[in-house]
Amino acid sequence: MKQRIITGVVGGSAFLGLIILGDLPFTLLMIALAAIAMWELIKMKRIQPFSVKGVVAFIFMFLLLVPENLVSMQWIHLQRLELFLLLIIVLLALTVVTKNSFSFDEAGFVILASVYVGFGFHYFMYARFLENGLEVIFFILTIVWSTDSGAYFAGRSFGKHKLWPEISPKKTIEGAVGGTVLAVLIGSIFIIFIPVFSSWIVTMMFMLIVSITGQLGDLVESAFKRHYAVKDSGQVLPGHGGILDRFDSLIFVMPIIYLLGFI
Repeated sequence: MKQRIITGVVGGSAFLGLIILGDLPFTLLMIALAAIAMWELIKMKRIQPFSVKGVVAFIFMFLLLVPENLVSMQWIHLQRLELFLLLIIVLLALTVVTKNSFSFDEAGFVILASVYVGFGFHYFMYARFLENGLEVIFFILTIVWSTDSGAYFAGRSFGKHKLWPEISPKKTIEGAVGGTVLAVLIGSIFIIFIPVFSSWIVTMMFMLIVSITGQLGDLVESAFKRHYAVKDSGQVLPGHGGILDRFDSLIFVMPIIYLLGFI
């Protein structure tokens, strides 16, 4: 527990400090976190990061991750997503050329993993560099962290009905509801001092969506770990596991709130 607290305080302070600082230091932090998360994910699949398969996975992920203003694709006269689709075709052709030593299953994993990690951290960067990006990011973090805390304490105090035992045996329906309730309460206090949206209805919808999809993102990562029979995604954060263990909710939330037009 002591190690967990020390890691949380030191790591959390550094993380929040770089968010506030923004610009290139924040961008480099996101790139580093995404790279570690991708490393953890392909290790679950037992793909060696420095193998051809591993390098291909990182190329796909960085293609979706890195902001356009940092690395432009105009020199090849293709939009970023067009290039991504082209590489998917090449990847599928590679399964034939290698006579399935690079299997269709591995190709599908590389594509899905790169979208999961790449887009997740990409839209975290996107949100930070909005005009009110700092307020938006801290609002999201407040909701996600309040949800985690509320779910933990409500689950321990009142949890009787399992939420999804095949995926995460310890999570309960009472915990999930408690997490969302606390997120809405803390989020409501937050916006009294730092209003993020002009409409109360939009704000309430935002809080509910972030809290619920954040919990879904946690279950998605739990499903990954259960499928690949690992306890933690990594050990980079002593007492907390890996980067995916800490950012699973956030990287699931960010693309969703972008697609829904909140950012």
